[in-house]
Amino acid sequence: MACLSSSRLCARVQDKLLCQFGHKVRKQTVFVKLKPPGPSPLRIFGKTCQRVTTCGPSCGTGGIGPAATSGLLRRLASSLQSTSTGSLPDYGTQIVDPYRLLEDDLNGIYEDIRSELERNTNQPELNTIATYYFDGQGKALRPMVAILMARAVNYHVYGENSALLPSQRQVAMISEMIHSASLIHDDVIDQSDFRRGKPSVNVLWNHKKVAMAGDFILAVASMMIARLRSDEVTLVLSQVVTDLVQGEFMQLGSKETENERFAHYLTKTYRKTASLIANSVKAVALLSGADESTSELCFQYGRNLGLSFQLVDDLLDFVSSAQAMGKPTAADLKLGLATAPVLFACEKYPELNPMIMRRFQEAGDVEKAYELVHKSRGLEQTRFLARKHGAEAARLAAELADSPYQKGLVVTTDLVLNRIK
Repeated sequence: MACLSSSRLCARVQDKLLCQFGHKVRKQTVFVKLKPPGPSPLRIFGKTCQRVTTCGPSCGTGGIGPAATSGLLRRLASSLQSTSTGSLPDYGTQIVDPYRLLEDDLNGIYEDIRSELERNTNQPELNTIATYYFDGQGKALRPMVAILMARAVNYHVYGENSALLPSQRQVAMISEMIHSASLIHDDVIDQSDFRRGKPSVNVLWNHKKVAMAGDFILAVASMMIARLRSDEVTLVLSQVVTDLVQGEFMQLGSKETENERFAHYLTKTYRKTASLIANSVKAVALLSGADESTSELCFQYGRNLGLSFQLVDDLLDFVSSAQAMGKPTAADLKLGLATAPVLFACEKYPELNPMIMRRFQEAGDVEKAYELVHKSRGLEQTRFLARKHGAEAARLAAELADSPYQKGLVVTTDLVLNRIK
């Protein structure tokens, strides 16, 4: 029997994965305190935001104007309202809004990505498909976290006169490009109809063209990685693509026993979601000249943040509305995927096991599994695990030198836990 109750939450599975992929993880979890956002995140963050003057020329100041930037911030704030996942405890410091803090750094980032893609093709339709998801409607979480970590580590290593390096901003762009390429490929594999509140790419174009557009984005991202002229960073970011493909393959399979199944799920989740965040923040740390221990701390922050993000995503598939998510809910069950809420629910309702093995393909499986998850403690246990990884990420961020950017990293863990889409 898998150890699935919240008090003994998959201890054997997690211990088995502590040294996953050669990265050591401290077994002790220390809960740090973070002042939780209230019912109106934009108002609270707007009042308490610490504005910081950047040193040196800002990158990518062109592109999205003030009105569009304001609209982006409103959308971001609305997406970070409470899902009842639960904020981390009071961190004992003034809240910093990471998106406002990095407003100048993030301004124009989607336009810069579109420009990179346009420069590398003379095929108008290919460019149209490749840039479809770079319309500024996403959360921009990955580039935000990469830039936030870059500035936090630069401050940690060099002090308050440090500036964001152009190469670090390039990594932020690369992270969003790899993410979007994976979304395009996912749309083809999953036959999705909607994403981010609009028709998905595979609805508008044929599958062959869509698949090639995803490949094209990865190819341009690879060229950008090569221009960084860092062998170490090239290896780190190349690992992301390797992990993505392996994670997608793992998602196509299933395991017989509950212990194997949960280990399989956690490893798949790391490879499909957390690896990109973990390796991106490690890359910006390496570019800053940080030592090995600091680079590893950054990696573990991103790993835990990414796992927390995906656990919340799996939770939202059961509790959020399709309108809020911008895509259908219960989508994973319909695709035959057993995520954390289902795996936890198996402890109380073992009749879910045969449904998992047949990938919810029989008539009534999806509806029955959905009902059993809500009747079980599966959602509560998923929240618990998400908070555990969020708390570990916050603890790691607190080890960096005190700065608005370091505080922003801690706040980001709370934003991830309390998002609604």
